[in-house]
Amino acid sequence: MTIKVLLADDQSLVRAGFSSLLRRTRDIEVVGEAATGDEAIRTARAVRPDVVLMDIRMPGMDGLAATEHIVNEPELAGCRVIVLTTFETDEYVFAALRAGASGFLTKETEPEDLRQAVRAVAAGDALLSPSVTRRVIEQFGHRPVLPTDTGERLAVLTEREREVVQLLATGLSNEQIADRLVISPLTAKTHVTRSLAKLGVRDRVQLVILAYETGLVRPGRHADGGA
Repeated sequence: MTIKVLLADDQSLVRAGFSSLLRRTRDIEVVGEAATGDEAIRTARAVRPDVVLMDIRMPGMDGLAATEHIVNEPELAGCRVIVLTTFETDEYVFAALRAGASGFLTKETEPEDLRQAVRAVAAGDALLSPSVTRRVIEQFGHRPVLPTDTGERLAVLTEREREVVQLLATGLSNEQIADRLVISPLTAKTHVTRSLAKLGVRDRVQLVILAYETGLVRPGRHADGGA
């Protein structure tokens, strides 16, 4: 199945570069381009992309506001956004995740990593570059835990699901979680999917954020309680 991608960036050369990279892949098709946030929303409605590569700084409506519009619009259900920018700062990282982005990559990302990111997000996964993952962990490690959420929201998870979410929040992939718990990767993915549904969160990124907000995971501590 071909993955339909919309490019949203105010610089035509940047759009041309990404378009050239993605069009070299048989399973990815660039179906539209936009230079502003407003245009990104209009174009998304017209072409119904699977993935939007969204710049943050654009004239008029910026990429963060556009992302929030797109992920919350019923007629664009299933459309996912990867924020792709040169500004890897805490302010932008967390604003993008809160807006509903399924991933955050810098424009220095290698071409093949970009293609794999598009495939992963289109398949329903979420992703962050390693440096951004560290920032998420550091940021939420310094926030106060929400005690009511810890008991009420996480009570719906089984013990195994809690273990999987803990490992996921430390940055492990499904395969690594499977190795750690001696289960199959498919079983690990099933636990992640069920946890998403039970907790009512959009994707793996939001699951990681929730794990730190509720204190299920603390920076510097492994899921087994060690340092």
